[in-house]
Amino acid sequence: MKKILVLEDVSAGYGDTPIVSGIHMDVAEKEIVTIAGTNGAGKSTLIKAIMGLLPMVTGRIELNGQNLRELPVNRRIYQGIGYVPQVSNVFGTLTVLENLQVVEAVDDRKAMIDKMLTLFPALAERRRTQAENLSGGERQQLAFARALMSRPSLILLDEPSAALSPGLTDQVFNEVKRLPGLGVAVLMVEQRARQALEFSDRGYILDSGRIVLADTAQALLQNQEMADLYIGRSGVPSRHS
Repeated sequence: MKKILVLEDVSAGYGDTPIVSGIHMDVAEKEIVTIAGTNGAGKSTLIKAIMGLLPMVTGRIELNGQNLRELPVNRRIYQGIGYVPQVSNVFGTLTVLENLQVVEAVDDRKAMIDKMLTLFPALAERRRTQAENLSGGERQQLAFARALMSRPSLILLDEPSAALSPGLTDQVFNEVKRLPGLGVAVLMVEQRARQALEFSDRGYILDSGRIVLADTAQALLQNQEMADLYIGRSGVPSRHS
């Protein structure tokens, strides 16, 4: 499969001392890749580095053959990246429809909004509802819809199940599983690492800012030592997450 995201020797942080160092990583088209690791390992930092949200990044970050490292966030979006942060991923005081209307879509905005409401029928039913009044699962659906408005080839997800009940987590993960069918690859940081790896293609384990293991998702799940340290039991966040 064609690699759409390639990281070569990436280091990143907020000051002179990098939080993640020497990262080599790739994501192929229509693939789901999960990043697992210890608390404070730099998982979210790495996602932010790819998105262009950190002041210090070195190395090469390439999307669809384009080096992104010097590009601002808005230009990265136009190159094909969608981003769903862990918090503040929707505008709570705006309605569902208004949240979609404020996105600068690469295609006709109205047509894209209609498409999102078709893809997410629960949002169509609540289009006039303020986002702060949505359930946690509906709010994540809206965050996904906002990210899809720009027709990305890759979506970065930072802890999509954070603060959700097990039932709502299952709903959100079902939405993640749909993304490759829409032509979108996924790079995801997830506290419920085992549950995420169960439907992922591949995974990376990060510890102290470095990748300590990369393999297929099934191989990581079957590695008992790594599973005990970094992955945890099904449906339960790792004790290190």
